[in-house]
Amino acid sequence: MTGLRRDTLGLLRGQFQPAMTGKLGIAVSGGSDSMALLHLMKEAFEGEPVELLAATVDHGLRPEAAAEASKVGEAAAGLGIAHEVIRWEDGPGKGNLQKQAREARYDLLCAWARRNDIPALCVAHTADDQAETLLMRMARAAGVSGLSGMPPRRVHKGVTLVRPLLEVTRSELRQYLQERGIEWCEDPSNSDLRYERVRARRALAELAPLGLTPTVLARVAENMNKAREALDWYVFLAARDMAHVQAGAVVICQRKFRTLPSETGYRLLVKAIQWVAGTPYPPRRVPMEIAVLAARGGGASTVAGCHLLTTSKQIWICREAKAVAGATSLPGQVWDGRWKVFGGDAKGCEVRPLGRDGLAHCPSWRTTGVPGTVLESSPAVWRGAELAAAPVAGMANGWSAEPVANEEEFFASLLSH
Repeated sequence: MTGLRRDTLGLLRGQFQPAMTGKLGIAVSGGSDSMALLHLMKEAFEGEPVELLAATVDHGLRPEAAAEASKVGEAAAGLGIAHEVIRWEDGPGKGNLQKQAREARYDLLCAWARRNDIPALCVAHTADDQAETLLMRMARAAGVSGLSGMPPRRVHKGVTLVRPLLEVTRSELRQYLQERGIEWCEDPSNSDLRYERVRARRALAELAPLGLTPTVLARVAENMNKAREALDWYVFLAARDMAHVQAGAVVICQRKFRTLPSETGYRLLVKAIQWVAGTPYPPRRVPMEIAVLAARGGGASTVAGCHLLTTSKQIWICREAKAVAGATSLPGQVWDGRWKVFGGDAKGCEVRPLGRDGLAHCPSWRTTGVPGTVLESSPAVWRGAELAAAPVAGMANGWSAEPVANEEEFFASLLSH
């Protein structure tokens, strides 16, 4: 192989199990990075019992997109790889177009992977993408997690996203394509200075003479990722010592929390809020710093759909009442992504948040030992305007409420990126 570092193919293959079988998905936009990934994956798994499948998302935002997706299909067919075009039917709404398009792309690709029983999806992020991400996060004064960049793999909606080219530069991949006569498409938005990533790309070119190349910055991100892993381990140990899950909330001993180093305490609260809210992304730093001060000082705070409150001895992180105000489900279905409620006579019933008014109809709620604010955002069974049951608040009436995720899953989440 020419045009690439000698170990690139082995590096890519090393991201997977030695005796790999089954299906692997490849996200291909038609740009140079993803076209190189498509061909490299074919080489890496040649002769192995692995079925490669490719998909292209057509956002419908540019008239050329359909033709580009068709070219990807032709290239995939030439390699004997099945290919599918996925269209973004919903289209963008108001707000950040690039963010919406990126989130839609991942959602659509992962839905495609699940439909086709593909457990892992490969995406073509390079050392350049990692370096650009690092610069953008530095501009936001990011901490260790932000500066650790994009991880080599993460799970998104049940599908493992794999980035096997994070140590390879875009120029290396383009040289590989050119030497083999493989064409790719150029997205004009990659030159549009209105976009932050394009400006970061331009800045990288200016920084290169100082030695701040994509390769170097990608290595910085890798080093920061190692530091993040070490911090996460200490957060895990701290949580084992001082935290538990009760009534769907994460509960932390305030006395022990106050003794934690500031970064460890900060990260523990971030992870707790992410787990309770069910979001893959951490809250922004400023509201989180306010929440940390509230936790240490015995106050209260609201952040990312969660409410933090302190009692005389404990810190409780629960769902914010406003965040679940419109959440409804039928008994037996998952409510708010966190609870299953079943039992009793379900006819005419639905699951809604208990709320303040419902709590007033639970005479023994104080015996649960759970603050009223936590119980107000817990699931309750309603028959019209009548409260039929509130299992978490001590008014079971033949019903039960079980969390979808248990305490051990919370602890496990502390060690995942």
